[in-house]
Amino acid sequence: MFEIEERLAARGITREALVEAGMALYVPHGLEAGAARARLDALIARHLRDPNVAALLVGALLLEEELVERRRASELGSDPVFLVADEILGMAVAEVIAGTYARFEFSRYDRAKPGILGTLGPFLDDAAAGLVAGCTSRLYSEQVEG
Repeated sequence: MFEIEERLAARGITREALVEAGMALYVPHGLEAGAARARLDALIARHLRDPNVAALLVGALLLEEELVERRRASELGSDPVFLVADEILGMAVAEVIAGTYARFEFSRYDRAKPGILGTLGPFLDDAAAGLVAGCTSRLYSEQVEG
């Protein structure tokens, strides 16, 4: 959808890197790590095809380009405390995928910023964290539901 996987990969944000970030904070819920990794990869692939998730991720790409990269001297590049649009965007991605529970999972990934998440700018790190958090939250919920 919107070539989002390719657009993210062009910035080094591959599905594999997203899975690695997700697995960095994985909490076993009766699913061994190898199976969880495969399931997480499938969930990320599925949700990258969701037009709502893809649209939010395109928004993050455009915001990153317009507000951070084109304005190198901008204070937004350092992700200042007054910038909350990036957090809202990340939470929206997570909630589109897995509802309210995902908001709490988003907080874990947003704070820790494992793997690729720690290398991204303010909009992309939160949008990618939202994608990972939504998918891991769904993974946990599906495992508990059996």
